[in-house]
Amino acid sequence: MVDVTVRGAGVFGLSIAWTCARRGAKVQVIDPYGPGAGSSGGLVGALAPHVPENWNAKKAFQFDSLTMASSFWKQVEATGGVSPGYARLGRLQPIADQRSLDLAYERAKTAETLWQGQASWNVVPVEEVGAWCPPSPTGFVIHDTLSARMHPRRACSALVAALGVMSVDVVADAPERGRIVHATGLAGLEELSRAFGKTVGNGVKGQAALLRFDAGAVPQIFADAIHLVPHADGTLAIGSTSEREYDDPSGTDDALDDVLDRAMRALPLLHGAEVIERWAGVRPRSKSRAPMLGAHPLHKGQFIANGGFKIGFGMAPKVAQVMADLILEGRDAIPNDFRPETSL
Repeated sequence: MVDVTVRGAGVFGLSIAWTCARRGAKVQVIDPYGPGAGSSGGLVGALAPHVPENWNAKKAFQFDSLTMASSFWKQVEATGGVSPGYARLGRLQPIADQRSLDLAYERAKTAETLWQGQASWNVVPVEEVGAWCPPSPTGFVIHDTLSARMHPRRACSALVAALGVMSVDVVADAPERGRIVHATGLAGLEELSRAFGKTVGNGVKGQAALLRFDAGAVPQIFADAIHLVPHADGTLAIGSTSEREYDDPSGTDDALDDVLDRAMRALPLLHGAEVIERWAGVRPRSKSRAPMLGAHPLHKGQFIANGGFKIGFGMAPKVAQVMADLILEGRDAIPNDFRPETSL
């Protein structure tokens, strides 16, 4: 007997399967390409919050997910014995000018309320940060303590290992049984777009690189619109591009070279570090830019979890929680902005 069938073994699908299995459901995961084969098999792993202002349901949902991530991934690792490389080490951002500095101080105040004392948004002089600090024209950087890092591939492997302990395997094909969840990424968005005759979502290509550079347990950096994320295994990920138009979805080119050049300028310490991998993939982006969660618009009585563009790993713990609530208990706590009809 199977209570829940999850189609798709990216971070959304695996996290939903894990949460349902922990609640006692018998689960199967189906993906013809294997775990983390799509955009969840990338390199970067920057789990970063939206700015603490103009609070809305999406930002609140993301905040909840980021604050519950530590216990979520700790339990995954404890069960399966595989580390996802998770650590909440914060993030540094250079401040370009006086206007941005004034805004950073304002956000520091709003974070005191909106982040409920669970994290802070600090404005810090660069001399207090040390060598691991991007150049900043104002001499100040933002250091938030909510951002975290993980290694996307290792996180998927950790979920697969934990699911295996729970007698849940990821298989290429099997009959669908029980309640069915579609977490099929770009293919799922394309299916909806064809069915409704309009763009419900699309794919955005991203290119990233992995360097052999052991920075230790230090914050990630966001500078010049790129992420620099030190991983626990002695590597450092840099990314990424956001390309709406592309000919080769998995090929890297001079756009990644530009990202690497900007990374070296943002953190001169990286000069001379060996590039050990160049990666490209297409990330699913719903029309609303928010995750698409709830009743499936095409398959009556079934469910959808899709569109985690750039924020999938950060949103995954909370997405898994609300989807398990809906699938197993019929309890709907999904924000209105996340419902599929907002993209239709």
